[in-house]
Amino acid sequence: MAPTSSFPLMLEIETSEGVYLIKPDGTKMMDLISGIGVSNIGHRHPAVIQAIKEQLDKYLHTMVYGEYVLAPQVELATLLTAQLPEQLNSVYYVNSGSEATEGAMKLAKRKTGRAEIVACKKAYHGSTQGAASLMNPTDYTRAFYPLLPGIAHIEYNVFEDLSTITEKTAAVIIETVQGEWGVRKPEACYLRAVRERCTEVGALLIFDEIQAGYGRTGSLWAFEQYNVIPDILLLAKGMGGGMPIGAFISSQENMRALSEDPILGHITTFGGHPVNCAAAVACLKTILDEKLVEGVKEKETHFRTLLKHPLIKDFRSAGLLMAMELDSFDRVQKVIDFCLKNGLIVDWFLFNTESVRIAPPLIITKKEIEKACSIILKALDYANN
Repeated sequence: MAPTSSFPLMLEIETSEGVYLIKPDGTKMMDLISGIGVSNIGHRHPAVIQAIKEQLDKYLHTMVYGEYVLAPQVELATLLTAQLPEQLNSVYYVNSGSEATEGAMKLAKRKTGRAEIVACKKAYHGSTQGAASLMNPTDYTRAFYPLLPGIAHIEYNVFEDLSTITEKTAAVIIETVQGEWGVRKPEACYLRAVRERCTEVGALLIFDEIQAGYGRTGSLWAFEQYNVIPDILLLAKGMGGGMPIGAFISSQENMRALSEDPILGHITTFGGHPVNCAAAVACLKTILDEKLVEGVKEKETHFRTLLKHPLIKDFRSAGLLMAMELDSFDRVQKVIDFCLKNGLIVDWFLFNTESVRIAPPLIITKKEIEKACSIILKALDYANN
């Protein structure tokens, strides 16, 4: 396998269940990062497994996305749009968050006839060349220059920067909650101000909920908490219950721009794979039927109550997306290493290496939270020595 770093974790996993990944020797590792925001309903949820098995007996790939009528695609789009504002009524399936970003960028350029995209600093929208072009600072991208031109950057939560959005702007892409900067929520009225500025100059507003969606922040979609509706919504990660699927969602009027002049303006072979769509239907139904979103805020509070320690400089949270800030990456690494040796998986953030990432599956129980926090507190003691 090609490496992504010179120091992979090298955890071998034989099976998984609920909040646990299980090693070949039977050791259980509590997954407190949900596979980086993917396993919102836990690992191998029975409803997802059943949906996959049933679809396997029918058909797998049939034709590139959009040509045939495939029941899992239709069922998922119907279920998804029923949970969204009326104008977000057209779903384009892709395979990942990066692809959702790419599709949304193309849609915005095609719809507006403009070239400029405005993104926030310290945001992460994917690693393909278009998505990577949005990244600033450039630590992870400068080695691959030149990337896309026409990208402007603003500081998240800085109202004065909104003047950067002009009549030349095709779209503003923004995380409803900034994830890789270590969980930064929008200040009061900030997203409303972004919405108003986009409307004023005729730019599209893209909300990236690839990490914040599917109940992670305490509402099904994070933007619901701020009473602002985007023109395009990006989803992935928690969407498939562990299967690879993403989507960008907009209005039917906007989406027609990708099917005319030229036709096939955006195409994908495996986007909307029927097995993945079946899994995604089961995942969303599970979140709704088991009322998992309703328990998020209480569980967030339980973490915040238990995690008190002199080493913690700040504790930021948006539901069950949490960042425990320490004073150095060295201490963060010590906490991560101690937790791994004691059956708990935590991590760090791309643009905030002084914070520990905590983002468990939404199904985590109170007892499991207490067990996890006990290990983290011991890890903090260890890091303090």
